[in-house]
Amino acid sequence: MRLILLWVLNALALMGVAYLMPWIEIASFGSALLAAVVLGLVNALLRPILIVLTLPVTLLTLGLFVLVVNGLMFWLAGSLLEGFVVSGFWPGLFGAILYSVFSSIFAALLPFGRSRQ
Repeated sequence: MRLILLWVLNALALMGVAYLMPWIEIASFGSALLAAVVLGLVNALLRPILIVLTLPVTLLTLGLFVLVVNGLMFWLAGSLLEGFVVSGFWPGLFGAILYSVFSSIFAALLPFGRSRQ
């Protein structure tokens, strides 16, 4: 149940990013749900490989290059889906930052799965 709720909240976070940034468009809430799944899969499968491959640049920039990787993953997800449009790298970078802030806030608001006694 928590996973489904987190998925819906991530889709709402994506809708919030699209509302605040005119360079990011989402056609419908269904497109936002699909984009949240694609973003999760891209970040789970492709991002770790890119982090390892770009480790020297990440170390030279003191970790700031990870933001570039996140922006590229956001832009990639936008290019894979019909109803989710990211119009370039810079909107992807700022959209990824804003999306992670919204997702973190929503995840922090969720209670834990079982109550601790």
